Amino acid sequence: MTSALAPLAISVPVGTARLQGLLRIPRSPRGVVLFAHGSGSGRFSPRNTFVAERLYTVSVATLLFDLLTAAEEEIDMVTAQLRFDIPLLTDRLVAATDWALRDRRLEALPVGYFGASTGAAAALAAAARMPQVGAVVSRGGRPDLAGAALVAVRAPTLLIVGGHDPEVLTLNLAALRQLGAEAKLEIVPGATHLFVEPGALERVATLAADWFEHHLTACPARNRAS
Repeated sequence: MTSALAPLAISVPVGTARLQGLLRIPRSPRGVVLFAHGSGSGRFSPRNTFVAERLYTVSVATLLFDLLTAAEEEIDMVTAQLRFDIPLLTDRLVAATDWALRDRRLEALPVGYFGASTGAAAALAAAARMPQVGAVVSRGGRPDLAGAALVAVRAPTLLIVGGHDPEVLTLNLAALRQLGAEAKLEIVPGATHLFVEPGALERVATLAADWFEHHLTACPARNRAS
């Protein structure tokens, strides 16, 4: 098991804005996973942090970052609209991926996405635009909000849904039939939308780690000189 190191605070430039994030890189990383938060969450999400820590133990670097700026977060706290602006969130995730592809610490690594709630839609829409993305995992996601982008996704995709989250399960079953790449649905028995039940989040973390270990390891490493 990889010993934990404190995450590095980073700032990702996106146009005139800067997105705040937390980057953690293990020794000899086998890939990097960018987290797309949803429904008003951000880089300090305890659930996504839990999953990120599990990925770190299997030598996967992680980048948790805010898809919205501090000013936008204040607006969204009142209107709750920006968290559902999938084109905006997708553009932000694509920009963060471009940043990672240019960063000397990460540029040679296969890239994956972990999306939660509305962030899962952004992850899938971004994967449809970014052929460099080697794997996607969705936790309690809204893949339906990715719309027509689903058929253009080429990255192997794992959809994780709680067994006691019937509406989201229905949406994920429909998305599963539309995805244009290898796709799998895993149901966590007894879990509700936030996976707060005993053992539920641990199951999510294990499923995600296994998916990224398999699919990111299968991706060819990018040439640093390219």
